[in-house]
Amino acid sequence: MGLGYTIDTPVKVARFGISSVISIIEDHLIERMREFHCIKFEENFIPITVDDADRRAKRITEYLNLIDKIVKKQVADMKLQPFEKGQDIVKYFEMLPENSSLKKKYLLMLSMKNGSEKELLQTELRNKIIPGAIDVNIMTKCDRMNHDDEGAPLPVEFADAMAAFRGFALSNLSSSVIFSAGLNPRLYSYCETFSDFSPDKNGIIKKKIVLKVSDYRSAMIQGKFLAKKGLWVSEFRIESGLNCGGHAFPTEGLLLGPILQEFQDKRNELAAELFNICNEALKQKEKYSFVSQPKMKVTVQGGIGTAAEDKMLLEHFEMDGTGWGSPFLLVPEATNVDDNTLKQLSTAKKEDYFLSYASPLGLAFNNFHKSSSEKQRMERIEKERPGSPCYKKFLAFNTEFTTEPICTASREYQNLKIKSLKAQNLAPAQLQEEMDRVTEKDCLCEGLGAGVLIKNHLTPAHQLTAISICPGPNLAYFSGVFSLSEMVSHIYGRINILNSLQRPHMFVNELKMYADYLKKEIDKNVTEISQKQKKYLADFQNNLIEGIEYYKNLGPKLKHDAEMQWDNFMEDLSSLESKVIELVLPEVVNIG
Repeated sequence: MGLGYTIDTPVKVARFGISSVISIIEDHLIERMREFHCIKFEENFIPITVDDADRRAKRITEYLNLIDKIVKKQVADMKLQPFEKGQDIVKYFEMLPENSSLKKKYLLMLSMKNGSEKELLQTELRNKIIPGAIDVNIMTKCDRMNHDDEGAPLPVEFADAMAAFRGFALSNLSSSVIFSAGLNPRLYSYCETFSDFSPDKNGIIKKKIVLKVSDYRSAMIQGKFLAKKGLWVSEFRIESGLNCGGHAFPTEGLLLGPILQEFQDKRNELAAELFNICNEALKQKEKYSFVSQPKMKVTVQGGIGTAAEDKMLLEHFEMDGTGWGSPFLLVPEATNVDDNTLKQLSTAKKEDYFLSYASPLGLAFNNFHKSSSEKQRMERIEKERPGSPCYKKFLAFNTEFTTEPICTASREYQNLKIKSLKAQNLAPAQLQEEMDRVTEKDCLCEGLGAGVLIKNHLTPAHQLTAISICPGPNLAYFSGVFSLSEMVSHIYGRINILNSLQRPHMFVNELKMYADYLKKEIDKNVTEISQKQKKYLADFQNNLIEGIEYYKNLGPKLKHDAEMQWDNFMEDLSSLESKVIELVLPEVVNIG
């Protein structure tokens, strides 16, 4: 959900048993938040300055240790609380799902008269309290090489993602690192140098690896790469390619339902293969190996909006868990959204959410029209000063005009690129189109972190106060501001907080996004197209048609669940099928 929105979410929700993920790439922001929480929780703060050669890793380690210490103290205090209204311990048990055995024991305790038996049950309940995990995320593409003060390149372990990973690896946490955005060979190889990622003599792994993947093939390739290093993937986290927050990774028309089906059909086979490879590698490296095959979870996230959809994913597709992200942007108890952005999100319309190419990484990026960052970007264009000042350079990878890499969202790059375009004597319409592509890029290093600073009355560096936010399009069906208890109750089906918009099934929403995406890709290539491009578009279209056929067969199998409104589902499928089939691919243009 961006750099700052969940940077301290564990402090807000972990004591209630809710797991969350901290992005650990942006060490400047992490250091600011470490100082903030040290002051707030009366802990000693010793700054780690820019003069420290390994500042990124050290800042991250110290911050994660601080968050871990705070959460452990919160849980210890909560266990001492009486079972009285308004206490966190009551909130912990009240938020549990109704089918939880712990919830049933809690309700039994409430029904009992005061006495020794009730006290014994209360003690048992206190001992059963488990905090949510403090997991971290590293976007593997954010792995820029760094240099010393004289400009000489630093060793590879000081690259951004490598140092961030080391910060987590050296922390006290016993949790997971989530790798997203694809395979990074040097980062993945680096994992095996830290003992916390290998099993101990009892087969226990202190720090686990989670891979965020878009399809089965990606899971298999990345899983095997790690297994050959003696590294076990504890979870494959499947995310919808387009119906998600942040960066979007459009598959070649592969839809979420068929992807989940493939995992369901092959997960045991995948786990067995990875186990054999991993154990053999551990033995060759003379490390402790697993006595038995460890658990390999398969979970899913992206676009889930109702308890019925959540239940379908858990029961029909046998997922081990589901992830809800963007709706929690409307929950101040859980995430860091400044007041102005929160107001805009809480009253937003469907058209306010859009798929952009604002990211300097060149990847699709789910964006929000009403953000102050988007407003600032447009104002800079109008003033003929497009682009952003670039201080942090986390996404500085372009060497089109310079020897040293610069960011495509920077003012420096955009001025150079626009000057180059104007020198090409392009037709006015084409020139404008090319310039729009250049100026669409926006600064994410500052924008995705500014909100947490402003919310906590801290001044962003260089007065860069414009805020970027990247909610998934599913947030269009939620309006208002909600308490943590309300959002959890919605997830478990106790209440319904969706707005009055007619909301199609999550599979239909994703399908529509893919159909729209394909149409745009076809329109973009309408004048000329290579054989390779045409094959991509044709495969994309065929995969969509096959996915629709899969859904048409799925509907009758699940029709017994009235909450899913399968009649509407089938009607939506039929309409979208016609739309996809009617798309006409452009002809190949042979040049030369």
